[in-house]
Amino acid sequence: MSLNSWSKRWLLTTLGLLIIIVLSILALSMMLLQDRNSGESNLSLNQVRLKVNPILLALEQNHQHLNEQIIREDIRSTAKEIGVLLTYLNLDGKVILSSDPTSEGTQVNLRSALHYDLHHATQAADGNDLLDIAFPVMDGPTGSQIGNAIFSISQAMVTVQQSMTFPVILISALMLLSLILSLFLFWMKRKLDKHLLSPIHQLKQHAESMLKGNYEEKIQYNRNDELLEVYAMFDLMRTEIKHMSEQRIQQEQAQKELITNISHDIKTPITTIKAYIEAIEEGLCNDQKTLMEYMGVMRTHTDKTAHLVEDLLVHALQELGQISVETRELYSGPILETMLKPIEHVVLTKGLIYKGPNYIPNVLIAIDPIRIEQVISNLAANALKHTAPGDTIRIDMELESEHLNVTIADSGQGIRVQDMPFVFQRYFRGQASHAEQRVQEGTGLGLSICQSIIEAHGGHISFTSKEGQGTTFRFYLPIC
Repeated sequence: MSLNSWSKRWLLTTLGLLIIIVLSILALSMMLLQDRNSGESNLSLNQVRLKVNPILLALEQNHQHLNEQIIREDIRSTAKEIGVLLTYLNLDGKVILSSDPTSEGTQVNLRSALHYDLHHATQAADGNDLLDIAFPVMDGPTGSQIGNAIFSISQAMVTVQQSMTFPVILISALMLLSLILSLFLFWMKRKLDKHLLSPIHQLKQHAESMLKGNYEEKIQYNRNDELLEVYAMFDLMRTEIKHMSEQRIQQEQAQKELITNISHDIKTPITTIKAYIEAIEEGLCNDQKTLMEYMGVMRTHTDKTAHLVEDLLVHALQELGQISVETRELYSGPILETMLKPIEHVVLTKGLIYKGPNYIPNVLIAIDPIRIEQVISNLAANALKHTAPGDTIRIDMELESEHLNVTIADSGQGIRVQDMPFVFQRYFRGQASHAEQRVQEGTGLGLSICQSIIEAHGGHISFTSKEGQGTTFRFYLPIC
C-alpha cells in the first residue's frame, strides 16, 4: 500500500470515529433535553424531612398532651404553614391527630397506608400530585416508637430539578474537542502531503528523468529537515552518475578512436610488407644486398605491427584487470644491460645523443623481464617521439632507499602543463607543443600500460617535465 493511500485511509477511519463520537454526543444531548422537557426529576427524601421536621419534633415532645386542644391546634397550624396535610396514627393504626378533624378516631390499615420511601409513595399516588409519606415518631427519653406520622405533600415541593449546566458544558467541550481534532487531522493530512508525499513524488520524477539520461537538472529542496539530507545525497548521486556517464562516453569514444587508429597503424605496415613481398615475387631483387634491404624493411614493419598488437592485448588485459606479470628473482645487472643495447642503437640511428648509465647496480629483484623491457621500450619510444636530431636521451640507474631507481630523460619538447594531469590516462595522447607541430603518433596506451606493469611489480612511476626543456620519467622497483 502506498503512503498516500495509507494516509487517506487513516484519515477516513479517524473521521469516521469522530463522526460516531459527534453523533453519540448529539444523541445524549437530545435525551437530556427530552428528560428536562418531560418534567421528570429526582424526588428528594431529605427535602421532605426538612419540611416536616418541626411537626415531628412537636409530636415527639407533646405526644402525652395531644388531648389538649391548644397543642393540637398548634400542630395543625404548623402543618398548614408548611403546606402539608398531617395524619398522626398510633401503633395500632388509630388516627390520633389529623389536619382533617373529621378523620380523627378512625382506623387505618397500616400495611397500605405507611410508605417510608418516595419510590413506594410515588407508586401509591398513581399519578396524583400528592404523595403520602410516613415517618416514625419516637419517644425521646425511651427511644421507642410511639406512632407514625403520614404527610400528604405536593410532589413539586419535594422534587429537585436536575441541573443542565454540567451536561451542557461537557457536551460543548466534547463538540469543541471534536471540531479541533477534525481540523488537526486535516492540517496533518495537508502537512503530510506538502512536506513528505510531495517531496517523495518530486524525487520519483527526478529518478525517472535520470533513467532517461537527463543528469543536468539539479535537485532543489529548501526546507531544513530530515529530507534535506536525502535530497543532498540524491543530488550527489546524480552528480556522480553524470560524471560516470560522461566518463563512459569519453571512454567509448576513445576506444572507437583507438580501434580506428590501430586499424590504420596496422594497415600501413601490412600494406608495406605486402608491397615488398610482391616486389620480391616479381623478381625486382636482382642481388642479395637488395633482398636483404627488402627483408630489413619488412622486419621493421613486422615489429611495428607486433608492437601495436601487443599494446592492444595488454590494454584488453588491463581492462579486465588481468595483466600477466610473472616475476622471478633475478640479478638486475645482466638483465637491464641486455634491455638497453637495442635502445642505444635506435637512438643513435635517429641522429640523437645517447647517454647510458655509468654503472648498473647488480642487485636481486623480483622482475618479469618481458614486462620491464616493455616499460623501458615504451618510455624510450615516447622520448624519441618528442625529440629531434641533436637532442639527448639519457638513461641512469641507481640504488635508492631499498629500491632500484631507473631514469629515462630527454631534452626534447617536454609536456604541456595542461596535459600533465592526464599523462597516465588511457587513450590520452596530448597535443603537439608550439615547438613541434607534427602529428603525434601512438595509441595513447603506452604510459598507462607502463604504470600498470610497474604497480604490478610493487613499485611506482612518476615524471617531471618542463615545456621546451625535456621530460624525465622515473620508476622504482623494490629489491629483494
